[in-house]
Amino acid sequence: MGGYVAFEVFRQASERVERIAFLDTSSRPDNAKMRVRRQDLINLAKRGNFKGVSPQLIPLFIHPDRAEDTVLTGIITAMALDIGADGFVRQQMAISARVDSAPTLAQIDCPALVVVGEHDILTPPELAEEITAGIKGATLEYIAGAAHLPTLEEPAATNEVLKAWLRS
Repeated sequence: MGGYVAFEVFRQASERVERIAFLDTSSRPDNAKMRVRRQDLINLAKRGNFKGVSPQLIPLFIHPDRAEDTVLTGIITAMALDIGADGFVRQQMAISARVDSAPTLAQIDCPALVVVGEHDILTPPELAEEITAGIKGATLEYIAGAAHLPTLEEPAATNEVLKAWLRS
């Protein structure tokens, strides 16, 4: 969700943005399939089965090789429980109602970093490549061995990419 927030911050106060980074995000609005998936998850949470949401999402978030990593899946589940059903529903509604950020790409005139887990299926590398192509001078970095959550799956590699970019 951070990338969607970053786009909105840029639209509302671009003069305050010195640098911008997008990690595993999309500039596109949800397509019909994603809207249906989000609504199904919202309905599940509203019916009182919020604990049933994480098991459906975790396979989309992490590399398949980490499916049995109980530490990683435990962290993700704990984060979801901290947000709670109401917070989850609000997040999903906000995400599904977001505007198309593709027109914003050409307006971004500050240093921009785009990071994507090379195995991300929610916001796959081609969406990161699209963002990079739309922002003049943007840098694209792929995180090997990661899917949608490189900060949790490959934190050292992700941190190195971010530190190198911030130093440049």
